[in-house]
Amino acid sequence: MRPNLRNVAIGGAALLVAGATPRQESFASLARASLSRIEGRQEIPGLRDSVRVIRDRWGVPHIYARNVDDLFFAQGFVQAQDRLWQMDMYRRTWGGELSEILGPAYVAHDKLARLLKYRGPWDNREWTSYHPDGKRILDAFANGVNAFIDQAGDNLPVEFKLTGLRPGRWTAETSLLRTQTAMPVADARAELSLARNVAEFGAVEANRRANPSPWRDIVVPAGLDPASIPAEASRALGVMETGAVRLPLLEPYSRWSGARPNDNLGAQENSPGSNNWVISGRRTASGRVIVANDPHRNVSNPSIRYIVHLSAPGWDVIGATEPPLPGVAIGHNGRIGWGLTIVGTDQADVYVETLNPADPMQVSFRGAWESMRIVTDTIVVKNAAPVIVQHRFTRHGPVFFEDRARQRAYVIRSTMHLPGSAGYLGALRYHALDDCRQFLDAQKYYLAPTENMICGDTAGNIAWQASAASPRRPNWHGRLPVPGTGEYEWDGLRTDLPRELNPDRGWIATANHDIHPQQYDPPLFFKNGPARGRYDRLAEVLGAKSSFTMSDMTALQHDALNRAALRDIPLFRGWTSDSRDAEVVRQILAGWDGVQSRDGAGGAVYRFVSRELTAEVRREGIAAEARKALLEQALARGGHALRDSLGVDPAGWRWGRLHRSELPHTLVRAYDIPAIERSGGTPTVAASGATYRQVIDFSNLDASMATNVPGQSGQPASPFYANLAPSFGRGEYFPLSFSRAAVERNAAHTLVLVPR
Repeated sequence: MRPNLRNVAIGGAALLVAGATPRQESFASLARASLSRIEGRQEIPGLRDSVRVIRDRWGVPHIYARNVDDLFFAQGFVQAQDRLWQMDMYRRTWGGELSEILGPAYVAHDKLARLLKYRGPWDNREWTSYHPDGKRILDAFANGVNAFIDQAGDNLPVEFKLTGLRPGRWTAETSLLRTQTAMPVADARAELSLARNVAEFGAVEANRRANPSPWRDIVVPAGLDPASIPAEASRALGVMETGAVRLPLLEPYSRWSGARPNDNLGAQENSPGSNNWVISGRRTASGRVIVANDPHRNVSNPSIRYIVHLSAPGWDVIGATEPPLPGVAIGHNGRIGWGLTIVGTDQADVYVETLNPADPMQVSFRGAWESMRIVTDTIVVKNAAPVIVQHRFTRHGPVFFEDRARQRAYVIRSTMHLPGSAGYLGALRYHALDDCRQFLDAQKYYLAPTENMICGDTAGNIAWQASAASPRRPNWHGRLPVPGTGEYEWDGLRTDLPRELNPDRGWIATANHDIHPQQYDPPLFFKNGPARGRYDRLAEVLGAKSSFTMSDMTALQHDALNRAALRDIPLFRGWTSDSRDAEVVRQILAGWDGVQSRDGAGGAVYRFVSRELTAEVRREGIAAEARKALLEQALARGGHALRDSLGVDPAGWRWGRLHRSELPHTLVRAYDIPAIERSGGTPTVAASGATYRQVIDFSNLDASMATNVPGQSGQPASPFYANLAPSFGRGEYFPLSFSRAAVERNAAHTLVLVPR
């Protein structure tokens, strides 16, 4: 039985009422016919017992199984129902199989993706790192994904119909593709970039420009000549395609109205950044812990995250995962709640290997020549011959660039090639934890990505750790490439990661800032400047009062105060401009409270005018007339740019027109979701990239709240495709129902999966 949908919008166009005759040449009717069943009873081969899947009014599936195998089988099945196209693109992107569907332009991507793949060992060092039953869980999840593909037959999600593609089979290893690849690659490229700056400006000036936090002098490793590093080495790591890709549509779909994809294939975000905090019951109105988290990445359609509730003997956990992954990465188990933000730990190093002049397949290590390991691979290419590639590996890792003229090979050594380093899956262990002390102990299994993991529990504990596989570098800081000759080697992983348990202040917060405690050395990473704006605002609010409520927490997640603007607003008070146009702009700034509200003009005006403010205008002691002249100039120039962008009528100078999240469909314009105007953005706590938000209330877990934009389903005709987008713009949440009674009260669709 299909869900009874009435007037469900796809990008503003209403779908036909269920039971009506669909129009044949309609993207809406095609999407409607492609919907997965979410209600009734369905026989599925591979199950041991029946499983009940209750989707609530907001699209969250609550999965109730009688055993662990069926639980994760059903999770794979359900996530494929809602997100199979997204999952298959993940498989192709990180597995290096885009050329097969997109042609020669993607060979470079596929070659690098395959070069950087984890290649074993595929034994318990990998499987049990995530969970004692890791292989069993991952196999069950993969079987569930494949079961959905099999039962769907030719009625796959609409994107497969539009392109003529078929999804690949899922395996346990598919969920272990190292999706955090881009982060170690970014670490490596940062090393190469800094080396080029050292060659051009010298170590002292390059360090001043980098402005590292924490500050350390640059020490060029012995045997490294930064000037010899070619720009091509960094470019070799810059070919990874991590965004949406364009795919041609089959006939006749390519000729239908609304077929041409939106020119904008990505969300317009300018302030990615994550926040989390946990507050002791000593500082809450209820006397119980509150855990809040809004992890940020680009806002996209569909969301990068998926909310799910998993319940079976020994399991009862709810929160967000990513569609290709089993378990819950961010959420609670009824006893502990947890959240994450990126730490920034440096998990990769570039090694410059010396090639043997007599045999370029050998490199020097501690006075001897060692042969590289060669792996031959075949890349299937659409409309072209297959490409045969040879991946080369030294003891340090994969060779991503060779400079034969200088007899050098460039290698990336990364924690992503260690067993147990697949992203987020260390959280599979959290279902069994009872308190935050156990949570801290479990962090030894959380290797990637690099995260500030916070915890709160029913006993009143709060905790934090900067969790990640963190290389121990005994004689260098990891900021520059190092020779591969044996003088610069990792000495295992660090066990001294920063952590806190029940600090006296009664709260813990992180916001991607420099988390190093005083005297902590050597640093885990180096940021460009202190980058403390969001954290300082969190500390200001959390330290200012006690008796915090849930509404205080949601308000803080949407705090749109630009603290930097508060410094400049007084400059525009106490005088008038000689120009009528400039005076209009000045008055708006003079009366602004610094909050970047989507419906207000202050944020928009400040964006343009602040770009014209110089250090001189802010200098203490400057003469009043000189300051006024500089301000008049800034108002004139900024006001001109403002009018060019938003028009001459001040009524149209809304911040939301500049700060909006775009939600295009990757294939056809007909499935676009209207853009969302938003408050916040740079440099506020309400930064742009939060797709999932949670606030966990240990005084009443059913009163916990969450949101996931634009919706739970990636299927354009689903009632849960875009249902959460409007509330996202308004800063609203829905209840994260946990008890069976609350789930039943909010039930919208129930699907019973039974063995065949």
